[in-house]
Amino acid sequence: MTPSEYKAEYARLRSLAEEGLSRLPCGGEREPELADMMRYSLLAGGKRLRPVLVLAAAELCGGRVEDALPFALALECIHTYSLIHDDLPCMDNDDLRRGRPTSHKVYGEAPALLAGDALLNYAFELMLSYDCPIDPVRRIAAAREIAEAAGMFGMIGGQMADITDRTDTPERLAEMCRKKTGALIRGAVRAGCAAAGGSDSILAALTAYGEGIGLAFQMVDDVLDVIGDSAALGKNVGSDAKEQKNTYATLFGVDGCTARAKEVTDGAVAALDGLPGSDFLAELAREMLTRLY
Repeated sequence: MTPSEYKAEYARLRSLAEEGLSRLPCGGEREPELADMMRYSLLAGGKRLRPVLVLAAAELCGGRVEDALPFALALECIHTYSLIHDDLPCMDNDDLRRGRPTSHKVYGEAPALLAGDALLNYAFELMLSYDCPIDPVRRIAAAREIAEAAGMFGMIGGQMADITDRTDTPERLAEMCRKKTGALIRGAVRAGCAAAGGSDSILAALTAYGEGIGLAFQMVDDVLDVIGDSAALGKNVGSDAKEQKNTYATLFGVDGCTARAKEVTDGAVAALDGLPGSDFLAELAREMLTRLY
């Protein structure tokens, strides 16, 4: 796949996600103030990596993006809720996200908390909607993948490890990152596969791929928190050092962390070897590293 082909494919999938997100949350006429707060964070931009992964995985498995779209949108709702909560003063206490003031800076802490809660619950409304077009068994399987990725054994469990500072060794740091950041990324490809009824062998390959790029994503973020530019990233940098957090960049240095990110990415791409139609996902993994250069 050429760079231009990759960019066109990413733009196609991202556009599908953006169009779907622009229609959310439905029913805002009943709770207009809450709906506005939800949309403020949900429509603030971003790469839409997770919904793109859901849709790409579904297509790889022979499914239709239209059928997988509810799960792609739901996952972005969950990701957005997690960002709102992460930014709160009781967590990371950040005032900038995606180039604009964080939700609690605009609406206050309690309303921001509720906006995040509403997005989490709305995600399950989307996945379990009566008009979801796919077979109920596949729908439940895909929803379960996302629920597990977001819960105590996934993202929230990783967040708990982060705030209790259980990251003093490379092994414990890796476990935290696999949950806090990697779980939703791994869950994205697994949910897309489940929605499309993909085989066990494809699911195993996508799982290994998702675990790899999830870990690499966090490593790249750790480096950018040291050397990145706030204006370019749309969020504050240097927060890890300010909070005295252990990260891959602090444990291994910028160069060591960069080298490890490349190694993990190579492993993720290798997991797709021989999988028909996986060129886009392989190129996506490589493109994630370009944020460092």
